[in-house]
Amino acid sequence: MNNYRTKLIFPIAMVTLIVLASLGAILGPLFKDFYFERMYDRVEKEAEAVAFLIEEDDYSDIQSVKQKLNSISQRLDIRITLIDLNGVVLVETHADPLTMENHLERPEVLQAIDHGRGQEIRYSSTINAELLYYAIPLIDQGEPAAFLRVGLPIDQLNQVYQNIWTIIFVSFFIAFIIIVMVVTKLTNQLISPIEDARLVANQLAKGNFSVRTYEGTNMETGELNRSLNVLAENLGEITKTYEVQKERLETLIENMGSGLILVNAKGDISLVNRSCKAIFQEDTDQWLTKLYYKVIKHKEIIKLIQEILLTEERRRRQFSLPIQIEIRHFDVYGAPILGNDDQLKGVVLVFHDITELKKLEQARKDFVANVSHELKTPVTSLKGFTETLLEGAMEDPELREKFISIIAKESERLESLIHDLLELSKIEGSQFILNMDEVNLETLIEDVFLMLGEKAALKNITFHKKFIGNGTIYADSQRMKQILINLINNAVMYTPEQGEVTVRVREQTETVILEVQDTGIGISKKEIPRIFERFYRVDRARSRNSGGTGLGLAIVKHLIEAHKAKMSVESEVGKGTTFRISFYKQLLNEKREE
Repeated sequence: MNNYRTKLIFPIAMVTLIVLASLGAILGPLFKDFYFERMYDRVEKEAEAVAFLIEEDDYSDIQSVKQKLNSISQRLDIRITLIDLNGVVLVETHADPLTMENHLERPEVLQAIDHGRGQEIRYSSTINAELLYYAIPLIDQGEPAAFLRVGLPIDQLNQVYQNIWTIIFVSFFIAFIIIVMVVTKLTNQLISPIEDARLVANQLAKGNFSVRTYEGTNMETGELNRSLNVLAENLGEITKTYEVQKERLETLIENMGSGLILVNAKGDISLVNRSCKAIFQEDTDQWLTKLYYKVIKHKEIIKLIQEILLTEERRRRQFSLPIQIEIRHFDVYGAPILGNDDQLKGVVLVFHDITELKKLEQARKDFVANVSHELKTPVTSLKGFTETLLEGAMEDPELREKFISIIAKESERLESLIHDLLELSKIEGSQFILNMDEVNLETLIEDVFLMLGEKAALKNITFHKKFIGNGTIYADSQRMKQILINLINNAVMYTPEQGEVTVRVREQTETVILEVQDTGIGISKKEIPRIFERFYRVDRARSRNSGGTGLGLAIVKHLIEAHKAKMSVESEVGKGTTFRISFYKQLLNEKREE
């Protein structure tokens, strides 16, 4: 704002200075000419008065004339010179006439001869001063008898002229200072409210709507500041309302149970809510501002978005998508976003996770079939061998022992299946509670190796264990042993002879990682999402022959979720499989703090 003051005050000051200087330049010469005219009038009248006084004198009596002229010269403070027609000085009041040169050629005298009067300003070396000379002829009987010259010093004129310039300069300087001060004051009065308004406007532009400016008087600037204050207040209210609505909308979007994806008309993802992270098991924040077909891995979703962009019509689809180690089911609703001009602005997709509903529906369908299928073999075996024994095979000791052994084996298998079904039902129930405490994984792993050592020895499978850091976690000891038994037993079951099973425990900054790795037959990528389904077997013949029920990994999955841990599976067909479980150390720290 200082620059604005300078830009306003400086031009006004310069204009004022130029005007005053021009006025002084005009008034100075005018005053000088005025004083010169007054002096010409004075010297003319004085010359005529002197001529009138001496016209009747006898010029032969020079002494009498000289006395009279000296008296007049002293009274009027002028120089008087009497010159005859030949240019000889007869009387000189300020010098000796005898020493004077011939004055007939003097300019004022020549003018008097030609025009009857003459005047000239000239420096006089006789009296060392600049004089205004005025000469007229003295008439005697109608003819010029002599010339009278009056000289008036102009030192007073120069002094007056200097005084005039001094007065003009001082007066104009004072006027200039006063004008500048008045202009500065008025400028400050006008600019200060504008400066306040500018500062407030800058704060408003930065989003600070709490600022206010001094309203001042009822002048236009006061009205401007009042308007700014009203504007700031209204903007503050609008912003508060907008922020509240935005916060409500964000809270609604982020906490809605369904996933929400917004794609603009260019194909860039402009909004992804928090639920999408859980749905896709990815950091969906990285999707923002990127093309949808470059970040979304599922072709079904990409195809749905493209279809809506082309047709600009609503669509609803149900998808079964592989999400990491499981198949999840979604009811997807997609709709085009149209502007007021009916132009396509983008596409919105809403994902409803219906996995549990599908599982429940499928479980209802598959339970009878799966249980019937799993029970059919042992029940058929029991019935068939019992009937055979009753029909006479009982009499043959060898057949009797063989059939009874098969019946016992099938009974054990049937008992195991029923036990696993009851166990899974218990784990899935709402009353299921874990007995959490500090658990040392190394101790549990040694116990499980001891339990399954004989089974592994039958296939010459070697157990290995590796520990890095502290392997203590917060868990249910019995359930953790159940998890380890299922995973290690599966590893032994699906690992060929001379194979290896390795269990690793690795402590990290926030987690403790448990890994069970084998060198078995492996699992194909398309089967990995299904291995946690009930009764699903990678190799049905081998698992059935080994007594497996197909419920072990389903139990493991539910127990891991109950421990708030995360599990992942890595496998390659023919090279082996690795189950990796991450337990959070935060749970252990919270328990210790209690």
